[in-house]
Amino acid sequence: MRRILIIATFLLTSTITTFAADEDFYIFLCIGQSNMEGAARPEAQDLVSPGPRFLLMPAVDDVQRGRKTGEWCEATPPLCRPHSGLNPADWFGRTMVDSLPENIRIGVIHVAIGGIRIEGYMQEKVDKYRKTAPKGIQAALTLYDNDPYERLITLARKAQNDGVVKGVLMHQGESNIDDKKWAKKVKKVYKRILKDLNLKAKDVPLLAGEAVRADGKGVFIGMNKQIDRLPKTIPTAYVISSDGCTNGPDNVHFDAAGYREMGRRYAQTMLRLLKK
Repeated sequence: MRRILIIATFLLTSTITTFAADEDFYIFLCIGQSNMEGAARPEAQDLVSPGPRFLLMPAVDDVQRGRKTGEWCEATPPLCRPHSGLNPADWFGRTMVDSLPENIRIGVIHVAIGGIRIEGYMQEKVDKYRKTAPKGIQAALTLYDNDPYERLITLARKAQNDGVVKGVLMHQGESNIDDKKWAKKVKKVYKRILKDLNLKAKDVPLLAGEAVRADGKGVFIGMNKQIDRLPKTIPTAYVISSDGCTNGPDNVHFDAAGYREMGRRYAQTMLRLLKK
């Protein structure tokens, strides 16, 4: 009987296969408000799929495109939600796969809500914030079960079974323009991401994009002073300049060309950091 038990145990354990995460699958977490969400209509060049090397793990369902939350698919716009537009992550991913060896794949997880304050990504503050937020933001929050941070982390943990988280891309701040504690709040969110995913800051930098400049007429250009100082609060933060990036008529959002250029700049910074 003992011999039969030993054989059965061996057969059972020998059939279990452990799949390690693919070290060549680089995953990036994208968070922010409307300029990360995407406010420009994609053009023909944006809609051509870059192929299976650039993937999206949707944070919400998209029935029209056959996308399901938490299931990898080819990354074509919209990356955020079914009715969002082109955003920096689109051309970040395209630039990354064009610049890296063919064995490297890029994946993005994208959670962004237009107009959301940084408090919307702080779990200890999101409930209170939701009660006073504009109705449009409240409606968007419900798509993430009123906790966009938790949705991001849940998906990121799942993605870690497939690849390795290499960075956080953020475009946020216009709603906190007079908030002197903004940088510290960003640091708190960033540190919590690292803790919850068991990551180290030196391995997972934070890339933060500047607000629209519009030749000095950007509505929220004043926020760039705070964004530019972010590395003083977070040593592993890097600022992505918006200088020269074109924008739409509202002087708040980039146009399609501006989003492409911002995406390239995010990628150029990340590529440089990967070489260190």
